[in-house]
Amino acid sequence: MSAATHLDRRLLERARLSRDARFDGRFFIAVTSTGIYCRPVCPASPSPKRANVRYFPSAAAAAEAGFRPCLRCRPEAAPGTPAWSGTSAAVRRALRLIQEGALDESSVESLAARVGLGPRHLHRLFVQHLGASAGAVAMTRRLQFAKHLIDDTSLSMTHVALAAGFGSLRRFNDALRKAYGRPPRELRTRTANTAARNADEIVLKLAYRPPYDWKHVHGFLAARAVAGIEHVDRRGYARTIGLDHGHALVHVRPVPDRHELELTVRGASPKSLLQVASAARRVFDLGADPALIAATLKSDPLLGPLVRKRPGLRVPGVWEPFECAVRAIAGQQVTVAAGRTLVARIVARAGRRIGPDGEALTHLFPSPHELAAADLEGFGIPAARIAALKALARAVADRRIDLGGDPDQVVAALAELPGIGSWTAQYIALRALGEPDAFPAADIVLRRMAASRVAMVPTRDLARRAEAWRPWRSYAVLYLWQAATDGASRLKRTDEPGGSLT
Repeated sequence: MSAATHLDRRLLERARLSRDARFDGRFFIAVTSTGIYCRPVCPASPSPKRANVRYFPSAAAAAEAGFRPCLRCRPEAAPGTPAWSGTSAAVRRALRLIQEGALDESSVESLAARVGLGPRHLHRLFVQHLGASAGAVAMTRRLQFAKHLIDDTSLSMTHVALAAGFGSLRRFNDALRKAYGRPPRELRTRTANTAARNADEIVLKLAYRPPYDWKHVHGFLAARAVAGIEHVDRRGYARTIGLDHGHALVHVRPVPDRHELELTVRGASPKSLLQVASAARRVFDLGADPALIAATLKSDPLLGPLVRKRPGLRVPGVWEPFECAVRAIAGQQVTVAAGRTLVARIVARAGRRIGPDGEALTHLFPSPHELAAADLEGFGIPAARIAALKALARAVADRRIDLGGDPDQVVAALAELPGIGSWTAQYIALRALGEPDAFPAADIVLRRMAASRVAMVPTRDLARRAEAWRPWRSYAVLYLWQAATDGASRLKRTDEPGGSLT
């Protein structure tokens, strides 16, 4: 019997035989006669016999069952969701934490506590939805990234092992040999990373499921780019990021004629590469399934035309939740451009300088400790907002708020701080926590866009209507905001509660 018991085998058979790219990453095919698992778009021929085919909802489940990844279609690089049929909210949150490195240095027990479950119950949910344990998913993530680095970079195997989170080269070699049936050096078959220009520069390709509205993401980030830490031009998006081990410069651009973004990382230690790549995938929302989102939203009379007009819309993220919260508070009750200027002043005063004047990227965004100690008087931020920024910084620095925790708990904790209402907290969940169902119901733009007349829809009525958009309300918000920007509304958009933010 198929390991993906919750999937319809007849549907899977039709999808497998079609080799339709829209099914890429939604399930995986294993062949018992070869011991290999593939993506549904694998070009290998002839197609395996039906009797020899097993289906799995995730790469981790196929690996857990003893199958090796196909070296031709590279299933470990498939863009995608964890399982075709969806996952529980707890599993989605745990997966997000795993992708951000929650199990690189912590235990499954700690992960379970962060999502509010016992470890045994979390294990049962993972097996039910993914066919593999949380530990197996984390190992698959490390193996996937290791294979990515072997294919796309010229890093030494020692540095690949460190970057992928393996504690020793021996453990790395054993894991790769078990997964691929050969030692790591035999997996490197070509000269890698030819795009790199400096010794400390790594270029990675990040896959996504099409369509992808790069124009929207690029424009959204450009309108909010903060001088000193971000620079956006026709070539792509660049910024500085602070890391556990120093800092780095990153640059992201689309790869022509491929469903990939190119991530260039300069100055990061090998140990930080997986952290940077995971953050980039979240910021550019590369794990989204546009077909699944569209299937939910396109039946709505308001959203349907917007979805058809701009397929592949993503939720542009922020590199750090703390940065998003600071930008949200500083930008309240001013225009997007004015909010961006205020944040640039905060960066110049409180952030650490890493580059000379005249360069586009000169500072790191201030840490909670740096912002808590900074003097923010004298450049146009009201006293009440400075107090809110200081309260936020102290709460995060003292670990009274864990911005990497459960989104519902984070939203509740933020809303208790002075100067942060429910709307601002939901905005932070939407952009910084990767929450696909965040919804700032009091947003003025949303309420006017949802109105059939000039008067705004009451918040309560909008929240009720938005129930039909779940669990993709974050994407509904972006569609309505973008429609306002495109000219469907002539509103003056501000950052007051109920406006859009920097």
